[in-house]
Amino acid sequence: HILITSGPTRQYLDPVRYLTNASSGRMGAGLAAAALELGHQVTVISGPVEVGYPSGVMVVPVVSTEEMLDAAESHFHHADGLIGAAAPCDYRPVVVERGKIQKTGQPLELRLIETPDIVATLGAKKASHQWVVGFALETDDQRFRATVKAERKSCDLMVANGPEAMHALTNRVEVLNRAGQILATLEGPKEDVARGILRLIQSELSERSKP
Repeated sequence: HILITSGPTRQYLDPVRYLTNASSGRMGAGLAAAALELGHQVTVISGPVEVGYPSGVMVVPVVSTEEMLDAAESHFHHADGLIGAAAPCDYRPVVVERGKIQKTGQPLELRLIETPDIVATLGAKKASHQWVVGFALETDDQRFRATVKAERKSCDLMVANGPEAMHALTNRVEVLNRAGQILATLEGPKEDVARGILRLIQSELSERSKP
């Protein structure tokens, strides 16, 4: 049973405006399809996306990062592993205005605080038979920062990619283990990259989930 987080989240400033990013959910959908092809049970915790997920996948829709974390925590207990492919919004406003913020002609200052780190939270709680695979999207020092994140978030594998992956049909990734060793470089349509990631999970981590 594989749990996948997918897509962006939204952190509302007022009833009509929100912070988000350009994640499309295509990588998550590709991973779900690849996991199904290998015979796994799949649950997807998805932020607001326009892409469709394959039939046979249980989809749990959420909006905010906090909602994604709550849903992921609820389902993680029943899963063998987590693939954190979502791009949750990292910040939320300190205050969410009850009414629409009106234009005044003056600069508007926003005070933001960090949202919870979903993969790190679940990584810290994983049981001995469970595994966690994270995604690290970085603009600089991708490999180094991905390795740091793998350690900090208790990930067994980390998939490193760049901002060009956002809302794209293709992706180029490096899959690293916790020691920072590159296990594979995958490039092409996101569906093909997803299959490559699932093959690595099968070979590197699946034994952990067996009774």
